[in-house]
Amino acid sequence: MIADIDIDGARLLGRLDQFAEIGATPRGGVNRQALTGLDREARSLLAGLAAARGFGVFQDPVANLFIRRSGRDDSAAPLLIGSHLDSQPAGGRFDGALGTLSAFEVLESLEDTGIETERPVEVVAWTNEEGCRFAPGCMGSSAFSARAIPAAWFELVSADGAMFGAELKATLEALPEATMRDFGMPVHAYLEVHIEQGPSLEKEDIPIGIVTGIQGTRWLQVEVSGQTAHAGTTALSYRRDPLRAMISALDTLYSTVMPQDESARFTVGRIEVEPGAINAIPELARCTIDIRHPDSLEVDRLNATIEQCFHERAKVQCCEVLFKRSFDMSPANFPEKLLVVLERAGDVAGLATKRMVSGAFHDALFINRIAPSAMIFVPCRDGLSHNEAEYTAPEHVVSGARVLLQSTVELAKG
Repeated sequence: MIADIDIDGARLLGRLDQFAEIGATPRGGVNRQALTGLDREARSLLAGLAAARGFGVFQDPVANLFIRRSGRDDSAAPLLIGSHLDSQPAGGRFDGALGTLSAFEVLESLEDTGIETERPVEVVAWTNEEGCRFAPGCMGSSAFSARAIPAAWFELVSADGAMFGAELKATLEALPEATMRDFGMPVHAYLEVHIEQGPSLEKEDIPIGIVTGIQGTRWLQVEVSGQTAHAGTTALSYRRDPLRAMISALDTLYSTVMPQDESARFTVGRIEVEPGAINAIPELARCTIDIRHPDSLEVDRLNATIEQCFHERAKVQCCEVLFKRSFDMSPANFPEKLLVVLERAGDVAGLATKRMVSGAFHDALFINRIAPSAMIFVPCRDGLSHNEAEYTAPEHVVSGARVLLQSTVELAKG
């Protein structure tokens, strides 16, 4: 690591302002959803900035965008640094863009000082991390790590009526100056800067979070079936009320799952009943459950606990329960050797650090399957993200980029 190298903080902050104008919303946020014209505009701007500095510009079949600075051994596997440029419909200006532009600032700082790295360093802007226009999220990084685009994606239609395949084709064609490359590129390691999307760093006044891994996530769809009947004439002893069974189960789970394990996450995002008449006992009650934990065995245990609780409460109400698993993603544990590099970079930059687990999933989760990966978190005000009020203070923006720069210097040595 090199103590006297630094980033250009004013340039980085200016770039964040510049990109935030693409898709700017009246309330200070950004609406730059994946594979839209605005997404293409942001990609084109980054590619133009890269070409102006003499960096190579590439894209792959899923429109991941790569900016390459050569190393002494240009045949060596590159160090990847970056994040994404797409946003939520009412998103903030930092989620994703901070990591991509911090990575580009690192490339420019290396170029400014004439530092020659042993291996190439590439900035990557992953396609469709957010997953709000076309689901699932993290399309670019998951296709890159799997070396293929799932055929089912090409049948996806967005809420605005656009076909994924057509939008992908238009996005690729909008950047003819980028050299096409296939999947399968070897990667030395991957680093990503991101806002925390939670309040802990801000509350503890710690500028840098060293992310040790990403929680496993499982989504369950629960359906409790009973019998619809008249609300006024059906006595309690004759009722088969699925909503009552569901509420009883959820009450128990809310009071036990997270209070008994601070690492566990239990969330009910949607509840609906049928037939939905004000004067009828429901026949069906449905809900979604999102469970998360850093330990895959604990995810399984939570799943079993939830199912047992629902079956017990349904039996009391003479109801039946069906479970469907709609999403399942294993946890990621980042390698210790990279965590040490990040901590050492924090020391060189004179910044306090804290090890922590990411509650949200990111592109690093997928790249960690094929190459050593790690993440740097910086504080965001009140923990707000996916929100137009999302905000990271300038000093924290600069701190994150400094740690990324020092880490890049070490990891790109050889």
